[in-house]
Amino acid sequence: MENRELGPGPRAIPTPASHLALSPQRITVLDDVRAHTPTRINDIAERLGLHANTVREHLDALADHGLVECTNEPARGRGRPAKVYRPMPAADPTLSGRDYAGLATALAGHIARTSSDPEGDARAAGREWGRDLARESDCDTDDPHSFTLDLLTRLGFAPHDRGPALGVALPMCPLLDAARRYPTVVCQVHLGIVEGALEEVGAPTGPGLDLLPFAEPGACRLFLPDPTVPPVCCSPRSGS
Repeated sequence: MENRELGPGPRAIPTPASHLALSPQRITVLDDVRAHTPTRINDIAERLGLHANTVREHLDALADHGLVECTNEPARGRGRPAKVYRPMPAADPTLSGRDYAGLATALAGHIARTSSDPEGDARAAGREWGRDLARESDCDTDDPHSFTLDLLTRLGFAPHDRGPALGVALPMCPLLDAARRYPTVVCQVHLGIVEGALEEVGAPTGPGLDLLPFAEPGACRLFLPDPTVPPVCCSPRSGS
């Protein structure tokens, strides 16, 4: 039976930690390797509709994370043997999730203690991350609102759109423990991700963009800018 006695704020997501640190497109490449192992770069590129160099870049990063390995196929006549990719054996998701959450909490604590503007620095870091995610995403950017919801879904927030007046409920959180200890840091990173992603696709990011941490039982609340309102320009100086 569903437990309706929810405390304020979202729930932690059960996603393996390795996924939390990856962009949506990189996760897609990893899933393809797992589904078609062993596989070659060109085969992945053809299945996903990506350039081979893009796939190679993602595979190199996944190998650095210890998520895939590259080996050579047995030589067949002359010429170099082809490289193939396989997923590495999965680590214990409970342990890796705890380690990742611990690292995020430590970083958030460091910013909170040492920064003269922890909220501003956290949001700036989130904006940079969001721009990177938007550049790597294969989500449809023609509709910024749907694009944002799709991106948040892939990041594990499970967004539920309640309309312009009520905003977007976020019932799941990929860094819940860190957010509870350092909400002014972690939640500003999450808000910055949305802001940076919208900036990257040329969508408004002015008045109206806000995130209310632990706003209601079972969720945080995100408000997105009205796409019909033009950006606010600097007002002329009085007397000029």
